[in-house]
Amino acid sequence: MSTTEIAGWGNYPKTNATIYESSFEDELVAYQPKVSSAIPRGAGRSYGDASLGNSLLSSSQLNRTLEFDAKAGIFRCEGGKLLSNTLDEIVPQGYFLPVTPGTKFVSIGGAIAADIHGKNHHVEGCFSNHVESFRLLKANGEIVTCSRTENPNLFWATVGGMGLTGFILEATFRLKRIETTKIAKRTIKCPNLKSLVDALIQYENYTYSVAWIDCDTSGKNMGKSILNLGEHASSTQVESSRLSGFKTPKPLVSIPFNLPNWTLNQLTVKTFNALYYSKEFKSDYESLTDFEPFFYPLDAIGKWNRLYGSNGFVQYQFVIPMEHADKGLHDIMKVITESGESSFLAVLKLFGEQNEGWLSFPKRGVTLALDFRANERTFKLLDKLDKMVEEMGGRLYLAKDARMKADFFANGYPKLDQFKRLLKEIDPEGKFRSLQSDRLGIT
Repeated sequence: MSTTEIAGWGNYPKTNATIYESSFEDELVAYQPKVSSAIPRGAGRSYGDASLGNSLLSSSQLNRTLEFDAKAGIFRCEGGKLLSNTLDEIVPQGYFLPVTPGTKFVSIGGAIAADIHGKNHHVEGCFSNHVESFRLLKANGEIVTCSRTENPNLFWATVGGMGLTGFILEATFRLKRIETTKIAKRTIKCPNLKSLVDALIQYENYTYSVAWIDCDTSGKNMGKSILNLGEHASSTQVESSRLSGFKTPKPLVSIPFNLPNWTLNQLTVKTFNALYYSKEFKSDYESLTDFEPFFYPLDAIGKWNRLYGSNGFVQYQFVIPMEHADKGLHDIMKVITESGESSFLAVLKLFGEQNEGWLSFPKRGVTLALDFRANERTFKLLDKLDKMVEEMGGRLYLAKDARMKADFFANGYPKLDQFKRLLKEIDPEGKFRSLQSDRLGIT
């Protein structure tokens, strides 16, 4: 047990918290009566205040593999197991994660609590689509198994529930078969936003798709972008599968301290965007690449969140329905470019149909994730974007949120009242709560 200043990946906001952690399940259960309130915390890669509170129940030491059925492709592990460590075990056996976000340094418990999505949501859904079951420590100290048939309401409330239903002790999920560590990638340069949206829809048959967008260009080239499409390469497409010798690579470089707050400004971001777009000489070409740079490009830079300085940053990720994909994105991009607030990173993906998760974020449409420096100008801009997203029937992702208003959140998640009623049943004293859940009126 220790008390320290802590933050999410965005380094905004920060708070002092008492951290409880143990390598043993029974010790973690014994902590329950000692805290009046707490929130589970895995690797701390949610961006805002979702895993912040007065007390934290850390899963970082509960990270063991419990069973790996390499024949059936079923993996069972403790909730603190990282995706990176999971890859080290499953890739040599010819498997990959069924769904992965843009970083592999996420815990399995966190992947379920945030119901993570990836570049393949439009084809294979969220992480929960591939979860068989999990064991959950409830506020009263009871441990229950949750699946689609056993405690199904608790299952669907927990996926996307950001740790508010309890602490995920272990989970069992299905893996994806692969033959090599390579991705057969197709890269398409899109001169503007409309061409990008058209390409996303045209190439929806690809398993993986993701686009980088230049947020600083206006006029006819607004939203110029690079679309990457991909499939796992077969053994006939590469000379050597390299599966047996796979090991998660270490970051090529690490940021040793918080850079000055002015480092990422409109000029540096504009320069980066111009260079990134121009590095692709061909407008449409195919290539083979390792899955590391395809899925986890930013993992090559350790502690890259320090680039934003000590004030930190916020990531704004929204989804809007397909009928607003063209004009809606154009209007939002126009407001951003005219604001003068530069987004260092802007990533657009296609979403498939919504699952049964009560607070799960994805639904059919397009999702855009943007990084902004944390300051008052940014917050005013995001308040304006909130109204636009809400008018289009969209919503924000809880795992990225640090400042959303409670009414906007409630309007975007129609099963919120159902979720809150369940919390009152299983946790009447509100023991599991976070700064985010209090801010949004969930707890």
